[in-house]
Amino acid sequence: MIHVYTDKQNSEGWILQNDWYFNIYTGNEDFSEKEKEAIWQIDHAKLTGDKHIETKYGLGTVRNLSSGCKTLLNVMKNPDKVVNADECGKNVLDMLFAMDGIYLYMSRPERIHIADGTEICFNEKDIVVGRRGYEQWWSGEYERRDMDDL
Repeated sequence: MIHVYTDKQNSEGWILQNDWYFNIYTGNEDFSEKEKEAIWQIDHAKLTGDKHIETKYGLGTVRNLSSGCKTLLNVMKNPDKVVNADECGKNVLDMLFAMDGIYLYMSRPERIHIADGTEICFNEKDIVVGRRGYEQWWSGEYERRDMDDL
C-alpha cells in the first residue's frame, strides 16, 4: 500500500525539503545496486566509487542529481518517513507509485501511471484502488477544498 498525505505537517518523520535532506544525509550513505540503477534510469548518471557521477555533461557529485532523483533515493533509503513528492516529474512519480509500503506527501494530483491493483491510503483514512480510485479521490478533495474555501 502507498500512503499519501495531502495536509503538510512539520514532523520529525517527514522529509519536506528533499534536496537539503539528500545533501546532508542520504547522499552520504552507500548506494545499493538498485539505487545506482535508479540514478541511471532517472538522470542517466553513473555513480563512481567516490560518490561522483558521470553524465554526458561531465563529472559532478551526487549533489548534482535532479530533485526527482534525490526524492526517489530519499524514499528508498527512508521507507518509514513521509517524503514530499511535489517536485517530482512524471517519470519519478511513475516509479514511486510502482513501489509498495511508502509514504508520500502530495499537495496536488499528478497524471501518472498507477496499476489497477495498487492500493493507496489517503490521510490514514480513505483507501482507494488503482488510477480510477486515485482520480476519484482527488476530485472529491478539490470539492472539499472548494467548500472549505481553501
